[in-house]
Amino acid sequence: MFDTLIKKILSARVYDVAIETPVHQAPFLSKRLGRPVLLKREDLQPVYSFKCRGAYNKMVGIPKDVLAKGVIAASAGNHAQGVALGAQKLKIPAVIVMPTTTPEIKVRSVRARGAQVILHGDSFDEAFAKSQELVDEYGYTYLHPFDDIEVIAGQGTVAMELLRQVTRPVDAVFIPVGGGGLAAGMAAYMKYVRPEIKVIAVEPEDAACLAAAMEAQERVVLPQVGLFADGVAVKQIGENTFNVLKETCDEVITVTTDEICAAVKDVFDDVRSVNEPAGALSVAGLKKYAEREGPGEALVAVLSGANVNFDRIRHVAERAEVGEKREAILAVTIPERPGAFKAFCEQIGSRNITEFNYRFADQDQAHIFVGVTTDPTTDDRTQLVTQLNAADLPVVDMTDNELAKLHIRHMVGGRSAAAGSELVFRFEFPERPGALLKFLNKIGSRWNISAFHYRNHGAAYGRVLVSMQADLSERDELSSYFDDIGYTYFDETENPAVSLFMKS
Repeated sequence: MFDTLIKKILSARVYDVAIETPVHQAPFLSKRLGRPVLLKREDLQPVYSFKCRGAYNKMVGIPKDVLAKGVIAASAGNHAQGVALGAQKLKIPAVIVMPTTTPEIKVRSVRARGAQVILHGDSFDEAFAKSQELVDEYGYTYLHPFDDIEVIAGQGTVAMELLRQVTRPVDAVFIPVGGGGLAAGMAAYMKYVRPEIKVIAVEPEDAACLAAAMEAQERVVLPQVGLFADGVAVKQIGENTFNVLKETCDEVITVTTDEICAAVKDVFDDVRSVNEPAGALSVAGLKKYAEREGPGEALVAVLSGANVNFDRIRHVAERAEVGEKREAILAVTIPERPGAFKAFCEQIGSRNITEFNYRFADQDQAHIFVGVTTDPTTDDRTQLVTQLNAADLPVVDMTDNELAKLHIRHMVGGRSAAAGSELVFRFEFPERPGALLKFLNKIGSRWNISAFHYRNHGAAYGRVLVSMQADLSERDELSSYFDDIGYTYFDETENPAVSLFMKS
């Protein structure tokens, strides 16, 4: 299989639509990490991602009479644009089935290249099912985004360029993984030509389908995946890609949402490009590896894409400082009396307060939600928590609390004893008209909503917090209602942020 794949990579036709992207130095990251850091700029492709390589390579290998009937893909992202560009170049019909939740900017980008867009369903699975119906009806050729040997070979040309461009010693190359097409193509070629270079796959920790497969020694289906890095939000690694990666991938590193946001900022600081979360994923993994291993030979990260919605940049900026360990998010209890805030600030010392949220709720104690700058080169955050506790200012560290960072920071105050017993849930709603109404119709009038928070992050799915007036004994019954709705949700009733800032 590997000999066949290498031959296909060497003969892949990608440059009718793709460019040979440069490798740029990352001076700020290099200085901070104590070793050379290089960035392979696939975000500079005509469609702002590497996906045009594999899609076009697949298309040019299809017989002309079959190709003339047209191609079809199910995609809400970069694969859609890659297929549209290839079809435009070959002057053939292209149909892209996209979920109705797809942001308008991506729909416009695909239509601008002449492809027909069909919006169907709330999820990729529903869009995929529709695409298969159209294949049967019209005879289109379906183009898989990653689990196809010709697609994998097209993506492998990234490694062919990279090894020609970088002749210095390289310790490791970091590659983002969703379904594994880019990683499989690159890993196969690199291990054939430069086997001493480590191939390290990088995944979000809440969408780590390759890591799960490596551990189980077989492909597994994740029950759910995080949606922040939507370009790599895949529940199961591809069959062909896993067969390659299980033999060629040296390590899988997983990273958090905050670490991805910090990597987006790092890329911007060094090359003035705003990558999408999946595009900067490899840099997050590179940083984690460098911090663990220390100084050494050069490290290379593949910047895989820059198709980011403008609205998402706000969310990335909010989380980047936490991801860099330059900010701590704390819930601090201080006495409800004049001068207490001054005493708290004296304990903070020279650190800067980045955020402060407070609402009077009790005669004796005040719970404040506060952001504080910390020194990422020391154990400053732990020392601060210890210092505040020692000063009789009890602290709950919320820096890694997703509910606190997504919702509570915008909701401090407004507590009411009249709310009674409440159960609190965090949801991921599809961003489309009628999603909230579907939720409310399902709940009906059985339970009253006592708190609700939603904020648009420019993604296909919105993050929603809902508090229901219900007893603990009703938790299972309420959960069964949510299961029927089909939205991803998390029970946050026991979250300390809820106790401190939402309950009277």
